[in-house]
Amino acid sequence: MTELRPATTADLEAVLALHGAFFAEDGYELREAESRANLGRLLDDPDLGRLWVMDDGGTVVGYLLLAFGFSLEFRGRDAFVDELYVTPDHRGRGLGKRAIELAAEACRGLGVRALHLEVERDKERAQEIYRRAGFVDHGRYLMTKWIE
Repeated sequence: MTELRPATTADLEAVLALHGAFFAEDGYELREAESRANLGRLLDDPDLGRLWVMDDGGTVVGYLLLAFGFSLEFRGRDAFVDELYVTPDHRGRGLGKRAIELAAEACRGLGVRALHLEVERDKERAQEIYRRAGFVDHGRYLMTKWIE
């Protein structure tokens, strides 16, 4: 059975490779050096968030990155499932569901009041998984302005 466990610095390169696969799959621009540095920061500073890996016999086959924030609207400390990725050959085994449950349980213990995520509009299977896990679409758009 695939183990979900906290990531360590030894997992950084494996997670970075999966992050690259995730970005390629969805057509996002990968900035590998920036991602490597940010994964390192996250692993070094638990105040930023948490990173779990899905370990199948010593091979990392997925990960979930949880980032922390704070919101008056969402009643205090909140968190965002920034990335959830499972390799195609390990999909359909409940790993994403287990990872979301693990993240929600960790949030309860950390005083997080609301857990958010975003999902592509065309990924209906993923949307259904998230709805069954209790996530609700607020009918809003996630809008981003890059500060560079």
